[in-house]
Amino acid sequence: MSEFRPNYLNVWWMFFRNSLVREMTFRSNFIITLITRVFWFTSQLVLFEIIFQNVSSIGDWSRAEYFAFMATSMLINALIETFFMPNCANFSELIRSGKLDFVLVKPIDAQFLVSFEKVNLPNLNQALLALCLLGYSLSNLPQPVTLVNGFFYILLVLMGVIFFYSLMLVMASTSVWFGRNQGLYDFWFYVTVFARYPMDVYSGSPLGEIVRFLFVYIIPILLVVTVPARTLVDKALNPSWLMLITPVLTILSLFVARGIFFWSLKKYQSASS
Repeated sequence: MSEFRPNYLNVWWMFFRNSLVREMTFRSNFIITLITRVFWFTSQLVLFEIIFQNVSSIGDWSRAEYFAFMATSMLINALIETFFMPNCANFSELIRSGKLDFVLVKPIDAQFLVSFEKVNLPNLNQALLALCLLGYSLSNLPQPVTLVNGFFYILLVLMGVIFFYSLMLVMASTSVWFGRNQGLYDFWFYVTVFARYPMDVYSGSPLGEIVRFLFVYIIPILLVVTVPARTLVDKALNPSWLMLITPVLTILSLFVARGIFFWSLKKYQSASS
């Protein structure tokens, strides 16, 4: 008998359809979530529009450039919260209920099943709003975006998503030892809130330099949004070599996260044992 090889694309598409059916079953909740996301998006725009009525720039970011940065941040977070957050947050429930046993016996990669089973479709609205803001920002730049910068921007955004996913997977893996890990959403917010602002904002004060050093050189979350945004608007990154290590850090983080995930599974106590 030939070895079974699952078609991962077909499996993911089945997950997507199941998520769509769940959302359409509770349409009121779906609509309320969409409205909430639009309200949050609008409040962010109004806040920074008020700020830019009083200042001409934030750091070395003009109004149009900063809105491009904001759109990049929203886009990356929307993709994370759509495809990965509900699954990683549910990992502790799989452990607590013993349903992880059924995941481990399936003839498919366990990390794939844990990471992609659910899709939070309302958050796709946030991604669409972010793309609209990005288009508006680019149309107000004094110079057009080159195809090369656009290509590298897309690549760096994908790398940012992969890095944040890797970080989230590591955090979710701790559920094997801690049991319930319902604080994942809160911890995720506290860690990534720093990435919502440009890296150079943290310069100029001792505490800011500590934050900058910690989240650039130790846990490089400040690079996730700053690097693609500066690439898109053709702004130099200081130091410039940070651009070169971003792909290396992304690939390394993915391998490390996968290693920690499967190491945690070895420590998992099966519900049947």
